[in-house]
Formats: sequence, C-alpha cells, structure tokens
Amino acid sequence: MKIIEHDKEIEISGAVDFNLEKTFKCGQCFRWNVDQHGVYKGITRGVAAGVRKVGDSVFISGTMNDFDNIWRFYFDLDRDYEKIRHQLCIDDFMKKAVSYGTGIRLLRQDKWEALCSFIISQNNNIPRIKSIIDTLCIEFGDLIWFEGEEFYSFPSPAVLADMNTTDLVPLRCGYRAEYIINAARAITGGQIDLDALASDTIDSARTELKKLRGVGDKVADCVLLFGLHMLDAFPRDVWMKRAVASHYGPDFDPGIFSPYAGIAQQYIFHYIRTG
Repeated sequence: MKIIEHDKEIEISGAVDFNLEKTFKCGQCFRWNVDQHGVYKGITRGVAAGVRKVGDSVFISGTMNDFDNIWRFYFDLDRDYEKIRHQLCIDDFMKKAVSYGTGIRLLRQDKWEALCSFIISQNNNIPRIKSIIDTLCIEFGDLIWFEGEEFYSFPSPAVLADMNTTDLVPLRCGYRAEYIINAARAITGGQIDLDALASDTIDSARTELKKLRGVGDKVADCVLLFGLHMLDAFPRDVWMKRAVASHYGPDFDPGIFSPYAGIAQQYIFHYIRTG
C-alpha cells in the first residue's frame, strides 16, 4: 500500500485487503454508518472521519497527522493481511471463507468502548446494539461536529461510574445497565486495568474480564479480540459453534489457526452469516 496526502484526505493506494463494507459490517464495531454516496462515517477516540473507496484506493478524511496518530493504527494498516490469508487456508472450507472474506481488517478499537459495547451486545441484535450505543453517546458523550453533522464521543468510564441504573433508563438496555455501571466502576476503581490486560496472556486476561458482572466467555473473547487486539482470541456465538462443529467436529481447537485465530474467526463468521 502507498500513502498519498491530498487536500483534506489521505489516500491509501493499492488497498486490496481493505473492504469497507466487510470491515464495518462483520460484527466487530457498531458506530460506522454509510451514507447515500457510499461514504462510511464514524468516530473513534473523539475524532470523526469519513472513509470511502474508489477502485483499489481508500480515502480517509483528515490530515496526515490524523492518519499517523489515529487511522493507521485503528485500521491496522501495518499488518500484512495477504500473508495471513495464505497462512489460514489450511483446508477447502477455510479457502472458501478466506476468499469470501478478503478485505476484512480487524479494527484496533478503544479498549473501554469495546468492553462496554460487547456488554451491551449480549443477547441482542445489531440494530438494537447500535441504537443503545448511539443513545449512550448522545446522552453522556461530548458533541463533535464533522462536516456539518453531529457526532458524539464515547463516554469515559469516569462519567458512567457516577451514574446509577435510573440514569441509563433512556438507553432502554434493561439488565445491561447494571453491568455497564459495574464495569465503569471496576475500571475507575482500579480493579480492572485494560491496558495492563492487553500485555498479559490471553488466558489470564480472559479470567480477569470474566470477574466483571455480565461478562462470560463470549463477551470476554470479543473484548480480547476487538478491544485488546489479542489475535488468538476466538469468540463463539451460536453461528460459530455450529460452523466449527460442522466442519471440525466437537473437539475443535482454534489453535489450528494460531497466531491468527481471531482473524480466522472473522472470515468464518462473515462467510457463514452472509456467504
């Protein structure tokens, strides 16, 4: 890939392994939406942007400083996904899944946002997850203007730690309100250090995350993969359990895809859901 600076946009030329629709709609994130012109708009770490693709080039709004400080990292652009794809083609099923999912990139999301988002995601569908998160940000985040539109930052743990379940009634998130507040208080109180967990072993980090109310294996593994960017995490929902049982049997070990089990998971998940 080649990086080219334009007026108000950065072009990533030769972005073969960067499909916007697959990346934003594969279930890993909830705050990017596409407009009528095919531009995906979203916000991370308090900075909003528009992202569009023309041919083999991806264009990200902003300056080179924005790109170097936020978007290069966020879109995991220094990782060779072509090499990983070839490594994961271990059988005919994976060859099909990888071919179908080519272009998915694992986003390096804010750790707290990922934790809170996947607590909200449990026993929920994507439209409702997005609605709850949008309301959470509108109610408690900071207003940010971008190209004449209102965006809102994700509220910090400190903000939500001072809330009670009554404050979260506008979210209509039910029992999850207690889990959100508990997680925020665990972080502000020092019981959970997400930055430290990202440097820990995957098993130890999972164990610590599961100490939080409302965090079981599936939510913990989503946080490990999408928030802490531990690429060997392998979240399993109903779709994934069926897929691996069907293709690899009851004793399936995601270690067969190590050290990129999480990327394999995204290819499989996208393939069985839409392919």
